[in-house]
Amino acid sequence: MLLPAQEKIILGIDPGTRLMGHGVIKCQGSRFEYVEMGVLDMRKETDALRRLETILEEVLRLIEAFHPDCLSIESPFYGKNVQALLKLGRAQGVAIAAALSKGLEVHEYSPREIKQSLTGKGSASKEQVCAMALRIIHFPLDKPKHLDATDALAAAICHGIHGRFPEISHSVDESGKKDAKKDTNRLATSSKSRQKKENWADFLANHPERIK
Repeated sequence: MLLPAQEKIILGIDPGTRLMGHGVIKCQGSRFEYVEMGVLDMRKETDALRRLETILEEVLRLIEAFHPDCLSIESPFYGKNVQALLKLGRAQGVAIAAALSKGLEVHEYSPREIKQSLTGKGSASKEQVCAMALRIIHFPLDKPKHLDATDALAAAICHGIHGRFPEISHSVDESGKKDAKKDTNRLATSSKSRQKKENWADFLANHPERIK
């Protein structure tokens, strides 16, 4: 006789120092039930350290209010702006520290893993992730103003899905490696192309007589 799946409450966080999204769901087997989602707006706060303090207080408040079994958080993704990445990493670290201080399990997923888990497509748009997340939880209202909230909800759902189907992790990891390799090759090709253009431009500048 199979025992019913244990119900878990999952807190999802989409970290940020300007807007931090959160989503809370109940997960039992294949059933996902919406509990809460929202956004912490810190755009009026100019002190960077005060923002981190606000994130800490908000995550502790959510844990106290909903008693989640675990935290599922989106990991920072690498971009061109290194400063933005460092700020995002700080926000994520504070949220993780708050969860660990309360004895919660912490699970981290890349943006690609979350998109892949919900939509089957690692390059899905925020709007596509939002639509699928709301569909999974049968959300009866209009989508929220800020997609940071549904991103956080998606992080929570992602962990619920991975808990049911651990093999998804391997599938997404392999997909991520392939995509990363494609990105590397594309950047290398682009770099070579730029180098050729620059060399040709230098040649023309040094030999104007060759231009007819």
